[in-house]
Amino acid sequence: MKLPNPLDPYAGNILVAKLGDIPSPLTALTSLTQVPVFPGTMEGIPQHIRLHHLMAVRDLHLPPLIERQLLQTTDLMVRQGYRYRDPLSSSTWAAVSGENQRRKILLPPSFAAAVEGLSGVGKTQACLRCLHSFPTQTIHHANFPRMADGLLQTVWLSVEVPASGKSADLARALMEAWDLATGGSRFAHWLAKDKITDGMKALDEWRQVAVGHFLGVLHLDEIQNLFKLSSLKQRKNRKGSGEAPELSIVEDQLLRWLLYLTNSGQIPLLVSGTPDGIGALTRRLSTLERINTMGYHAFEPFSDPRAPEFLNTFLGQLGNFQYVRHKLAVDENLAELIIDLTGGIQRLIIALWVVAHRVAFERKEDDLRLSDFTQAASTWLAPLAPAIAALRTKDPDKMARYEDLVRRDTTFWAKFWENAAKS
Repeated sequence: MKLPNPLDPYAGNILVAKLGDIPSPLTALTSLTQVPVFPGTMEGIPQHIRLHHLMAVRDLHLPPLIERQLLQTTDLMVRQGYRYRDPLSSSTWAAVSGENQRRKILLPPSFAAAVEGLSGVGKTQACLRCLHSFPTQTIHHANFPRMADGLLQTVWLSVEVPASGKSADLARALMEAWDLATGGSRFAHWLAKDKITDGMKALDEWRQVAVGHFLGVLHLDEIQNLFKLSSLKQRKNRKGSGEAPELSIVEDQLLRWLLYLTNSGQIPLLVSGTPDGIGALTRRLSTLERINTMGYHAFEPFSDPRAPEFLNTFLGQLGNFQYVRHKLAVDENLAELIIDLTGGIQRLIIALWVVAHRVAFERKEDDLRLSDFTQAASTWLAPLAPAIAALRTKDPDKMARYEDLVRRDTTFWAKFWENAAKS
């Protein structure tokens, strides 16, 4: 008799067989890291051409420890979720058919995790990079237990919660993402409608399909969109209270549907969002324990300019991407200035790096200076200056005033990068 492989805790489970090896810490670091080709000499290259080379710096990605931990969490959620949904087990098919609910069969444990962070610290990209670390998003099984025509297994699905926070809009987003990922038209009858009138019915049908195709993990990004932020006037009136701005629910039944997903153990759930959204979710549903069964992952902006992870690792690598003949020294002076001008938010740091070069390109001298960063911050990034100042104080009242600007304004970034890329 063949003994099970002690190095493979999932031996024999066809849902796990094509997921690749369990990632080691080194493998995780390698798969998450992305470093563009360093620029060579700028001799003879016009500045308007350099600008287009410069935009490659947006691809630079150096994963912090929390991101490597998130990859492990995501991998655990998928594989462990499949351990309890082995197609060779009769209890699995009882769950797929709903028989376990009627017969009160013991449910598998829930798998859920939360990712929290301010807008721009990299939480969404981290989630997507972790999901893309799997060899494939879908797996076709020509032969599958109890399925005459085989089965298309979906390993992961990622969807942004629509700004409306309504069940009908989330259902449409999930259905569109499903048909795109699978290359099919399973939900064409729903998507052909101008408007989905019964959001909960649509969500339930999507869930049944996802369960039947053994969805490994569902990622819901921008979870704060399930809630409505109080008005700016209301937030100003709370000044001095020391309390975070209140969020109100858009649709209570939608939250109950999410709670059912975690309770049923049928689909592991990964949610990501801003601190207000994650906080509102856990407070409103009392689901702190459920959402964090697989861990709470907080992505933080850089705060200490002298910390090795910023000065040596992040800024040290970023400093290699200078598209001028005379390079600026990457030292504590530059580190302190960048933290001061950006609040340590990674997306802002990259944006500042790009536009500081644009300021430098306006001079005849082919160099990069500290003053270029200051000027870039006061012009290109001027609309964000009050919010960055509030973030630097860590004062809840001041931060609450700029909640919309810092965490929810996506149009600013669309226009910013469009303008920054122009020659």
